Amino acid sequence: MPSTKTLIRLAYTFVLMLTFGATVGIGVLIQSKLQIFKHVAVETATTTEPFPVGVDPQNKTIVENPAVDAFFYNTLAHTSESPSWWQRVAVLFFEKNWYQNLASPVSRVVVIWPGERTEEVKKHFGDILNWSVEERDEFVSLVQTSAPVLQEGKFFPSEYVTHKDARPDEMAILVTSKFNTEIQARYTSDVAAEVPLDDALVIASLLEREARDFTNMREISGVIWNRLFLDMPLQLDATLQYARGSRPLEPKWWPVVRPSDKYINSPFNTYQNEGLPPTPIANPSSEAVLAALNPRHTDCLYYFHDNAQNYYCSPTYEEHIAKLRQLYGRGR
Repeated sequence: MPSTKTLIRLAYTFVLMLTFGATVGIGVLIQSKLQIFKHVAVETATTTEPFPVGVDPQNKTIVENPAVDAFFYNTLAHTSESPSWWQRVAVLFFEKNWYQNLASPVSRVVVIWPGERTEEVKKHFGDILNWSVEERDEFVSLVQTSAPVLQEGKFFPSEYVTHKDARPDEMAILVTSKFNTEIQARYTSDVAAEVPLDDALVIASLLEREARDFTNMREISGVIWNRLFLDMPLQLDATLQYARGSRPLEPKWWPVVRPSDKYINSPFNTYQNEGLPPTPIANPSSEAVLAALNPRHTDCLYYFHDNAQNYYCSPTYEEHIAKLRQLYGRGR
């Protein structure tokens, strides 16, 4: 069964297919009037309220912050990377009959989805805006080197409305501004004193690829922090996918993991290397950063999802294997 996030993506793409009779993929481009998303934007409240924090890496403790749920539902649930936001967009397409006014030859809307790697964003922006190889590289370089100096994880997931001839520098300003508003402005010095922004972005990127929704992000965040506290390897398959997807001849950015991938020679191989990967493996949403900073308190060190995306976690490897055998007849 597809994950909740996958279903949301498919539903959004389905709306566009009904509207235009075609789809252009996850990094989707639609020809539209700028007014379409301006109407939705009135519901989007930008705030500089700092991220709450419920983890203390120095003392290796997790104390759940009661402000997390309110922050998520009152602040992030109205931002454009939130699943509920995308659902409202789909409803508005139908209720307002905007599909009758979408055939503009001058404007474009491009979407960065949570959990996409930088190469995916680069390709989608380049394909949509008809950029050359050099222009695509320029766009990536401008975003990666903008202040603050963070090489990865800064292509903020959202929709971006622009004109059809937008240049790399124009789009870099839009993407960087969105990151600064949604992440950097909320990452005050007090938050950074608890968890450096680089670490939060790395963990958030792992959660985007490993979890099915915000609640599950917090659960897996608890497992990740527990392992970090004990200096255990994280052993996350998403990092193996990233390592393999970075190889020049690999046809997919997120290939299916094979047992042999656990021996890939890469700094991103969390089966072979302790601690966090050197950079984020994907571009995380605000909710993933919030989950990275606010893990669930748990004694679990191991977890997996079944074929229906149900989540199981265990404090010991023996219990982990027992659950796998109970469901599948064997450990895996």
